Amino acid sequence: MTPQDLVVRMLPPFGGWLALAALALPGGSPLRGAAVAVFLAAGPGAALVGVCGPALRARPAHGPVERRDPDFARHSDLLERLMLAVFLSVGAAMTVSTVLIATHTFSAWRVLLALTLLTTLAALGPRLRAAPSPRATPSPRKGSAQ
Repeated sequence: MTPQDLVVRMLPPFGGWLALAALALPGGSPLRGAAVAVFLAAGPGAALVGVCGPALRARPAHGPVERRDPDFARHSDLLERLMLAVFLSVGAAMTVSTVLIATHTFSAWRVLLALTLLTTLAALGPRLRAAPSPRATPSPRKGSAQ
């Protein structure tokens, strides 16, 4: 892993720790709200998408029959990862919040701390490998003696 890869990998957890530090700012501070909102909207999901990044890149998008945009696959895959990061972040925030509400321990600080720890673990964890293409592994024919 190159130092540049490590920096990119650690951006989402850094955003979480920055959001936790921003809680020390006054309640109405726009900087506090922006740091927390950006992290909640994209931080945990970006780390989780990073875990499955190689598996997602293994099968690029297929464009329409009529190709007007030569970079369709690259743009489509980028949009897919971006939207997946946002939806995973919102889902993680809702799940953590629901668990904390159910246990009667809900607070903004605890939600941010739990999501930051989840994001840090996801960023430090191993990446998923892509499964071989279904066409690459021949399947035995039905009724064969293999």
